[in-house]
Amino acid sequence: RIHRLNEVGFEWECQKFQSWEKYYKELMSFVREFGHARVPSKFPRNPSLGRWVKTQRQSYKRHLKDDSSSSMIVDRILLLKKIGFEWEGFNRPCD
Repeated sequence: RIHRLNEVGFEWECQKFQSWEKYYKELMSFVREFGHARVPSKFPRNPSLGRWVKTQRQSYKRHLKDDSSSSMIVDRILLLKKIGFEWEGFNRPCD
């Protein structure tokens, strides 16, 4: 069965999780460059990272309310906390 799935190009990795990891790596690069994880929601150099950070904050708030629409999981919360992610938004330019 696995061979047949491979033959038709079955994707074994969840695209959504890969996307989360991609942005997490971009956030880690941001932290290395700026020394903090306060990405503005309108970050000119990487607008999609700013939107992703905003989405993580929103998802976290829904998670705290036990909202089933939240995609936030404990593992992600721990990873974000590990790099100093701030759960409240900032809209000022980066230092």
